[in-house]
Amino acid sequence: MSSNQEAYQSLPAVDKLMASPEVSQHIPIYGHELVTHAIRSALQYFRTSISKGQPPPSQAQLLEKIISVVQQLTGRSLKRVINATGVVIHTNLGRSPFDSELLSKSFSILKGYNNLEFNLDTAQRGSRNDHAAELLKYLTGAEDVVIVNNAAAAVMLCLRAFAKHKEVIVSRGELVEIGGSFRVPDIMAASDCKMVEVGTTNKTKITDYSNAIGDETAMLFKAHKSNYIIKGFTQEVDVDELAQLGKQYKIPLLFDMGSGLLRRVNHPVLKDEPTVREALGKGADLVCFSGDKLLGGPQAGIIVGKKELITKLKKEPMLRALRVCKTTLALLETACSYHLTDKALLANSPIYRMFNRKPDELRGEATKLSGKLKEFGIKSQVVETKAQCGGGTLPDAEIDSFAVELICDAKNNKERSGFAERIHHNLLHSPTPVLAILKAGNIQFDMLTLSYEELNEVARIIAEAHSND
Repeated sequence: MSSNQEAYQSLPAVDKLMASPEVSQHIPIYGHELVTHAIRSALQYFRTSISKGQPPPSQAQLLEKIISVVQQLTGRSLKRVINATGVVIHTNLGRSPFDSELLSKSFSILKGYNNLEFNLDTAQRGSRNDHAAELLKYLTGAEDVVIVNNAAAAVMLCLRAFAKHKEVIVSRGELVEIGGSFRVPDIMAASDCKMVEVGTTNKTKITDYSNAIGDETAMLFKAHKSNYIIKGFTQEVDVDELAQLGKQYKIPLLFDMGSGLLRRVNHPVLKDEPTVREALGKGADLVCFSGDKLLGGPQAGIIVGKKELITKLKKEPMLRALRVCKTTLALLETACSYHLTDKALLANSPIYRMFNRKPDELRGEATKLSGKLKEFGIKSQVVETKAQCGGGTLPDAEIDSFAVELICDAKNNKERSGFAERIHHNLLHSPTPVLAILKAGNIQFDMLTLSYEELNEVARIIAEAHSND
């Protein structure tokens, strides 16, 4: 008999594992079917490892794996994470955070039934495209609006509707890659249009566009540099100049803004960022932007522009595949309502409240957190930092902030080595994970993205992570 066969035979039977106290205690809670599935999954896991030359598991390892599968199935994969990175719109942490006010107002609409596709005036079937439309038209100055499930989908819908099997002209300097390795050329290819690149990486002129226009040209495309910067010897064609060229040849201009600023409150970080209203005012026929960046709402792709063009988009068969649900619309409409006044925006939107936090306030909160850590016997210091907007927006903007940096008081190099990395790992595996900054062998907690209400909780979680080091 081969060693592998002996290893396979050493694995206990399902019923024997089911009878063990460590496993059987989960049956009254989660049911016989789920626990049986966990046992079989664990056995299959170790059969696979044995086939690769690994030794058979011990009883303790097998039980640990079974319980791990049970916890994986019954726990939640999507968790609340405390953001201590100083990146306000963190792409990996859900981008724009929601506060209790936005959730409360949206929940009151979502609880039970709502008029998602019912017209209360006519008592007839309505359209989900009507919700949030009037508010967005007012905020942007657009003639009409349509909302899809993300900004890439918005661009794709526009390209398919107006340029399928035809040419779209775009500057080489604007062939951007957005999150998750999605690139503008890939989106264009998926939209079944032919991309015509003009200009160079650093310089594109209006004549580059005009020289490329031909009988097959169906659209001009411009991408806002919302997630990258090109400095030095550069030139790009502005929206108004490109829009004028489009009107001359009767070719629509699609402007992908990405970040989607609706209202420029008085803050230096926003001073150079164009608003959607300004883009439309410069003559763009269609403007696409995200709902979960500077708008501060849920993931959504919002298309605003000329009524005749939006009407055509609403008739596209693909729109049904890209449409948003009632949850998105409720959250989006509530978030948009905050942009009606500066006062409402600063009072209700977490990202704009963060933008407007003062350095003295941040230093004071860093000092408080450092003091709370001292109560747990943890050494730390307050340091100056440069926080970021993040989320593919305002790539060159920095926000003055303060952070708490842990100090390793280990007496030997072995314990000091990897201290920050170990704490970082422990924090991510806490019941409520905390994402901090790993920087040059140090671990920091930036105050810009931490609220005052979270300081006690963060101090306790850091203390637990520190005690496990």
